[in-house]
Amino acid sequence: MDRVTKFLKKLSKRDRKTIQIVIEQLYADDTKSLDIKKLKGGGNLFRVRRGNVRIVYSLYGSNIVIVKIEFRNEATYR
Repeated sequence: MDRVTKFLKKLSKRDRKTIQIVIEQLYADDTKSLDIKKLKGGGNLFRVRRGNVRIVYSLYGSNIVIVKIEFRNEATYR
């Protein structure tokens, strides 16, 4: 089981639904309402902030790959 799936299984239904909506917006390219920032030194790495959850993803052309989903802490972007 990968880290993203493992993290999502630990969340409450409410938090999981919120994350699911954000991911659907990413794939639908409806990013106007999302807090997205390009990460330094990461090439094509971006992060989306939703509350205290961070979704780190990478762009390969028009493909989006979710790298990790974690609660925000001091080591989130390492």
